[in-house]
Amino acid sequence: MNPRTTLVARRGVVAALAAFVLVLTLTQSGLAQSDPLAGTWKLNLAKSTYSPGPPPKSATLTYRNEGQNVRRIAEGVDAEGKPTKSEWAHVYDGKPYPTPGVADYDTSAYTRVDARTVNFTRIKAEKVIQAGLIVVSGDGRTMIITTAGTNQKGQQVSNVAVYDKQ
Repeated sequence: MNPRTTLVARRGVVAALAAFVLVLTLTQSGLAQSDPLAGTWKLNLAKSTYSPGPPPKSATLTYRNEGQNVRRIAEGVDAEGKPTKSEWAHVYDGKPYPTPGVADYDTSAYTRVDARTVNFTRIKAEKVIQAGLIVVSGDGRTMIITTAGTNQKGQQVSNVAVYDKQ
């Protein structure tokens, strides 16, 4: 093969590889920025149901992308009027990770079903006590977190928490 032809072919391969890497990088960046879960969400008590009650007086969830995972920050006021705050990562590999600041469970496991849906389990002392689903509406304005299982008192839990995007 002619040396000049070989050089032109190598440049073409390098250019194609560079274009591929650029597209892959932009796609990953775009996915992170367009994550429907990302942002701040405020609990809509009028649309939510808590069994057993009483529900919290208020709650705000903030989700921030951290690579393939999401940082979740929850702040609010519980049913007794005490301020609450907890923070942990949603690691989407289905394995349990610590969830500090929550009395009912000590670890949680998350699996992303699709861009708008996340399955989760909550674990206390290595036993699954709750399971649920996080779903963001098609228009991205509403998030519903459905939870079923038991709480730290052994009571059956069946909650549907509706959040509005801020």
